[in-house]
Amino acid sequence: MAQDKDVVVIGGGVAGLVAARDLAATGRDVLLLEGSPRLGGKLRSAEVAGLTVDVGAEAMLARRPEGVDLAAEIGAEVVHPTTATSAVWSRGALRAMPRSLMGVPFDLDQLAASGVLSPEGLARASVERVGEVHDDVSVGDLLAARLGDELVDRLVEPLLGGVYAGHARQISTAAAVPQLLAMARRGSLLEQAAALPSSTAPVFAALPGGMGRFPGLIADGGGFEVRTSATARALRRTSTGWALTVGPTTHPETVAAAAVVLATPAAPTARLLGEAAPDAAAELAAVETASVAVVTLAFRAQDVPDALFERSGFLVPPVERRTIKASTFSFAKWGWVRDLDPDVVVLRTSLGRHGEEATLQAGDDGLVRVSLGDLAAMAGITARPVDTHVQRWGGALPQYAVGHLERVARIRAAVALHPGLAVCGAAYDGVGIPAVIGSARRAVASVTRAE
Repeated sequence: MAQDKDVVVIGGGVAGLVAARDLAATGRDVLLLEGSPRLGGKLRSAEVAGLTVDVGAEAMLARRPEGVDLAAEIGAEVVHPTTATSAVWSRGALRAMPRSLMGVPFDLDQLAASGVLSPEGLARASVERVGEVHDDVSVGDLLAARLGDELVDRLVEPLLGGVYAGHARQISTAAAVPQLLAMARRGSLLEQAAALPSSTAPVFAALPGGMGRFPGLIADGGGFEVRTSATARALRRTSTGWALTVGPTTHPETVAAAAVVLATPAAPTARLLGEAAPDAAAELAAVETASVAVVTLAFRAQDVPDALFERSGFLVPPVERRTIKASTFSFAKWGWVRDLDPDVVVLRTSLGRHGEEATLQAGDDGLVRVSLGDLAAMAGITARPVDTHVQRWGGALPQYAVGHLERVARIRAAVALHPGLAVCGAAYDGVGIPAVIGSARRAVASVTRAE
């Protein structure tokens, strides 16, 4: 059986959904293929203690416009976190998270008052060693040279670990925090950070009811056809465009298209491009990923210490040698979560960093057990939960190694040799929802220019 389409989009995460929606808006006949039974990628909701909550990404940056603008476009309400404050577990206590640009403090007095660093670490961070920066460098190496190892270990590592599930001394500054690299090239990071204007605008946004609702809202009325449980197994060039082999090996189907957008993670994209664009495939195959798990726990409200209702959660530096890397107190961070049931509070822990997959080899009960142990030690929650949920995200977070931007440029140059072919997603321009939307729209522009 064969099927002809103007455009086939492969991958039903946010990138694929946005690409399909935008292409359909131009009048094209668009088919979106998703290999799993559901749309949404790393956005997912689940029921815990009878409450529907996020078990994937739970927020998007509000200061980058693509996400909130798309929400407005599709008529979705946006909410922002409460005034609850975040913390970091450091040197035996939960300590207020000092304001910073990826660990570069805005205020040294606030950093000192937080107690996150030892007196020796604080003294080192207070005396910046300014040096020239030309090429890309890891975030950890840049800031360790400028402000000391302890600041990297206790502030930068947990911040980057929360976003990329990676290690500060391996993640590219140019790709992950380009503003930081630009500042370093101009001179003192401390002086420039202190001079940055303060902003009262919220950093994050979400949808009431959870970000897990976002994929369905993007797809609804999008004007494109969706097929789930439809794995794309091969891609080849034809005289009129592209041919895809779709479905199980026992009953393969050929889908023909004038254009194809690959909105899949790096590894499956590499496999699909192996014949058509081998240079791009080789580069994509070299992009490493991190696996993570999100453990959602529901407690009776009376069993949670009162002080935690003023906390949005906390990060944990790897140097502390705990199992969890963070905990989000959803009940305190999001008003909509707290309103679901005043007698039940929901929070989550995150586990897993790049190269530390052994942590996730434990069964679901084991991940719940270590999460409860760490929460008891660090947050004083000693009660048994009324319900739990474990969501594993295998290979979910691409690692932006030093030189990542150059790698992405090589991938796009190799793909651009084939008109009607484009790539997008978290492997290229940023792992957050707004960045992924921007990546999708770049792919759409590439495909439409080629016609």
